[in-house]
Amino acid sequence: MSLISLLRLSSVLLLVFLMPALANGASQPVTQGWEYRWGDSPFTSEGVPQWVLQDAPEKWTSIGFPSNPPGREGRENVWFRVTLPAGEWQEPVLYIFSVDLIVQVWVDGEKIYQYGEFDAEGRGRFEGWPWHEIFLPEGYEGKPVYFRVFSNYTDIGLWGEVSIMDHPDLVLYILKNSLEALAIAGFATLIALLAIIFALLQTEKKTFASISLFTLASALMLVSESQASLLIAYQPLMWDYLAAGSYYMLPVALALLLEQWLTNHRPWLINLIWKVHLVYLVGALLGALAGVFDLSSTFPPFDALFLVSLVIIFAVVLRRIRRMLREQQILLLAFGIFCVLLIVDMAVAHGVLPWGRVPVSWGMLLFSLAVVVISLWHYAGTQEALKRLNVSLEEKVAERTAKAEALARREQARVRMLTFENEKNRILGDVLTELQDCLGLKQAFGLLVRALPDICSPLKGAFYQRGSSDRYDRVAVWGFSRPVPLPVLLDARKGLPEPSRLPQLRQWHGAEGVDREVESATLCFWVNVESASAGNVTEGILLLEGDGVFDNAESEYGSARLLAALDQAIQRISITLSSIALREELQKFSYEDGLTGLKNRRYFDQLFEHESAVAQRNDLPLSLLIIDIDHFKKFNDTYGHEAGDNALKIVAGILQKQFRESDLVCRYGGEEFVVVMPGATSEAAMDKASQLSSAVRDVAIIHREKDLGALTVSVGVASWPESGEKPLQILTLADRALYRAKEAGRNRVEVFG
Repeated sequence: MSLISLLRLSSVLLLVFLMPALANGASQPVTQGWEYRWGDSPFTSEGVPQWVLQDAPEKWTSIGFPSNPPGREGRENVWFRVTLPAGEWQEPVLYIFSVDLIVQVWVDGEKIYQYGEFDAEGRGRFEGWPWHEIFLPEGYEGKPVYFRVFSNYTDIGLWGEVSIMDHPDLVLYILKNSLEALAIAGFATLIALLAIIFALLQTEKKTFASISLFTLASALMLVSESQASLLIAYQPLMWDYLAAGSYYMLPVALALLLEQWLTNHRPWLINLIWKVHLVYLVGALLGALAGVFDLSSTFPPFDALFLVSLVIIFAVVLRRIRRMLREQQILLLAFGIFCVLLIVDMAVAHGVLPWGRVPVSWGMLLFSLAVVVISLWHYAGTQEALKRLNVSLEEKVAERTAKAEALARREQARVRMLTFENEKNRILGDVLTELQDCLGLKQAFGLLVRALPDICSPLKGAFYQRGSSDRYDRVAVWGFSRPVPLPVLLDARKGLPEPSRLPQLRQWHGAEGVDREVESATLCFWVNVESASAGNVTEGILLLEGDGVFDNAESEYGSARLLAALDQAIQRISITLSSIALREELQKFSYEDGLTGLKNRRYFDQLFEHESAVAQRNDLPLSLLIIDIDHFKKFNDTYGHEAGDNALKIVAGILQKQFRESDLVCRYGGEEFVVVMPGATSEAAMDKASQLSSAVRDVAIIHREKDLGALTVSVGVASWPESGEKPLQILTLADRALYRAKEAGRNRVEVFG
């Protein structure tokens, strides 16, 4: 940069600091004498609006400020007029902070200013929210100035300040009002660059990247929304797009940062917030660029979404703020102040608060200062940690030498343990293969009892199998000399031993004739078998004596790994036994309806009893729908059974699409279907039934390329607990409701109660 350019820049900055009082003193606000008139003026043949040529005071209405006149009622065109005061100005200009959305200015039948393009109907497109400088002609004093405005936005008219001043004073005024925001934006950009560097070098990459994204978005927003941006490049719409993009990015960056801080608490709400806002950002900008809608129309929905997001974030953070680090709490406080200023600015923009300049940049400055203070704090802590590290370095060298020797011993034990585990895995694999060939649980348990000593050695133990009356009989014992210290039977009514958990092995008090204490080294594993009919049932209990194996942390077998291996082996055995139980039940029942692909009545009877028990045990609502195709026998007689089968398939397909994955849809018999809705209230079931009835009516039955018309259904609905004392009763009650629907003329939904 040349010396002359440096001198010019220094002079401008000096004027900005020394002449704000002069600039403010030389301006005169235009706050009185405003009038408005709804609609748009017809034009003369010369293209001059007739309203600027006629005084017609009876058609104009006074208003305090030319913005949002009363009685808009969806109108998009309005005129304002005012007689400007006289003054001693060299280059008088009329300064307007902003206009919603485009404007023409007329004086004495001459158009002296226009922003935006008006079409033949007086409409136009959004072209940005710049500030306006209107050069006033000579002799404007005492003459009315007319403003033609179009807006399809929520606001219409002039906005903010309206003042008369000299042109040089206006430039200084703009620079003065923007200097603070530009300086803070530069400071925030520096913070963002430092955060990017830390993100590349430090382990907490996502946290620093989120801070960088937030500060960059804030800095870009401050620059784009500053009035001085138009002095850099007079591209109002470009700056508005940059301002919108950076503004819409703020909640994304904030939620990303909070998601990192709350990662141990599964913050799915925070995750949803940044994803929703990111989708909104992309959709709003792309839609506006494609001309689907104006950019201006994207601000009100975003403001509402932003407010809701801030409330959710506040609720989530408030519950967990005490668990956060001190520096995180400081940054959140700075975030909160910044967001409060944004909300105040939002309230001013929507007319909730009177117009005024909201110092949003102060919030960004506070956040940047918080980052700097925390960085210095961390730097001081790092230096202190380095000092402590140097002091303890020699001690750690000695400790590492001792650890290396211990590692060598542990490695030898690990090799022995791996050899042991490989052998046990081979035995377990052979046992599981043999179990899978068993035809039933009885055969499988017989094989398991014979194989357990080989699986569990060198541990001594016993295996108990569930019998009748909640008793578990000892069916196998190994490794003990007489007498066996483990009980002959276990009684579930007196309490079963709890499954063993690391790191502590718990005590259990059992009984063999009389109560006795099982040593703390006794391990317990439950063999659980899950079936469709009985649910998850403990079919066997394995007790093992760990004396000599768990006494020493450096045991040859490694207590933790041995217990983990045993637990995994029992789980694999349980899964295999569960598959055998399921296979047994599947051999007894065929659950699928061959025509429709839905579950059949046998499956419904079994599952409905299970769902009823679950609903009553957990006090959860349960709803049931019985659906009957109206006049189906007549349809069959008219078009044949093949067409009837096709109609049943179509209705079944509609049923599958209408209900949730958690709902059970079955063919109950003939033309009747039944739907079980766990967790659904009566109102929700009624809504689903109505939707189903409408969906069936809307689908035509096509058979062999022939339209046979549409079918209708009658639906009976019953819900628990609204309709009965026990969930199982709702089947009968739903059938009564179905009968009532048929009696009332069919093609309807009836709810019992």
